Amino acid sequence: MATWDLSDELNHPLDFLLIQNGFINLFHQHAILHETTLWLRNHRYQVVQVDAAAWQTQADLHRDVALALNFPDYYGSNFDALNDCLRDVAVQSYGWAAADTGLVLVIDGYETFEKKDASSAHRLLDIFARQAAYASLFGHRMMCLVRTGDLELQFPPVGGLSVAWNHRELLNAW
Repeated sequence: MATWDLSDELNHPLDFLLIQNGFINLFHQHAILHETTLWLRNHRYQVVQVDAAAWQTQADLHRDVALALNFPDYYGSNFDALNDCLRDVAVQSYGWAAADTGLVLVIDGYETFEKKDASSAHRLLDIFARQAAYASLFGHRMMCLVRTGDLELQFPPVGGLSVAWNHRELLNAW
């Protein structure tokens, strides 16, 4: 599948709007995140969700991401292994199927874990963004939707790009 059709720039389908400025998008409102994931599912995206608010340690992060993306049993539960496995996900070795339009990782309650372990929270997004960019080289769509209850949460760049708010909440600046 081609990553995008040139007409998408003019038609602005939701998936194009989400990815055009980077592979990580921030959400605050549950309703907007729900509508977004519903649209993505209806357009044949594989949507998986993890609850970062429940993570107490880095091990919890690795366990939930590995389960959500069907990592192999030999997954090493560290960031080097996460990078390696997400590279395999990027080329559809597991985590999603060739028939899927793309893969969406939804991380809810991000700010809760970020307050406990900001470095690990950032590394997760950075690795995902880099592997989503890698996936795009093969015409594969991967994105991460991050919901936070903290409107003031600041992010360093991930995958070399700034982290942007989703277009609907950005337009309705609180």
